[in-house]
Amino acid sequence: MDKGEKFKKGVKRAREGWFSTVVHLFDRATVGQALWDELEELLISADVGVNTTAKLIERVKERVVSERLKEGPQICTALKEEMIAMLRVDTPREEPVALASLEPRVILVVGVNGTGKTLSIAKLAYSFRAQGKSVIMAAADTFRAAAIDQLKILGNRVGAEVICHQPGADPGAVVFDSLEAARSRHADMVIIDTAGRLHTKFNLMEELTKIKRVVSRSDPQAPHEVLLVLDATTGQNGLAQARYFTDAVGVTGVFLAKLDGTAKGGIVLAICDELKIPILFVGTGEALDDLTPFDARTFVEALSS
Repeated sequence: MDKGEKFKKGVKRAREGWFSTVVHLFDRATVGQALWDELEELLISADVGVNTTAKLIERVKERVVSERLKEGPQICTALKEEMIAMLRVDTPREEPVALASLEPRVILVVGVNGTGKTLSIAKLAYSFRAQGKSVIMAAADTFRAAAIDQLKILGNRVGAEVICHQPGADPGAVVFDSLEAARSRHADMVIIDTAGRLHTKFNLMEELTKIKRVVSRSDPQAPHEVLLVLDATTGQNGLAQARYFTDAVGVTGVFLAKLDGTAKGGIVLAICDELKIPILFVGTGEALDDLTPFDARTFVEALSS
């Protein structure tokens, strides 16, 4: 299944829900204020958010005037193009980790419990293994024995070594040992799983900051990616999570998990617009190969096809 087909699978519910309604809005003979009001309501209900919705509609309206667009399909095309532009976050960054050739690469993965973080890590490892890369996964979520066990099981499935300590151990020590193991084994990739206990925000922030320091002491350029796993079904709450983790550890990209489980998905626009954080990967199912590198145009085309 190619990228386009995976995106179609992932956004099927959103495509058949709010976006098909958006497209049909532009079937009308005339475009007036009633249409813009309905479009605003649809976008907000799809988790695009109030601020991003207002900005998106304003951009389309400006194009209607400047390009003298009169027909509904033309305006709908302008909307899609503005969505694509909004999803293309222009930030100074190294080559995306999925394409990077420098080794070893260190990916610090953060996110709240229940987002599908551990499975998302396994999907990344599976993808890198398919590229012929050796992968070490660090089980630094030491507060949940189940998280360690799950990572070990998934590591065995994908062919990645898992470095772990006993439950309750110091996460920083796990990370240190994982980086040492990666050096001694000449591993290509290190993916670090972390805790996500939002009910103790301050302690979690301190813990993540410490882990990042351990990584940076090992390699001043690392972590090469700080990847936030967000559950696409959480809606605007995902925006608050993104802000929180960005403040704590400087998120550089988002892995949007469970995209196939929501009839909305507009949160991607809000994240890119308000936080200027790029979506790097999307999860489109439960299988290990249900991972797709994010592409703005392919995503929007899948929504509308």
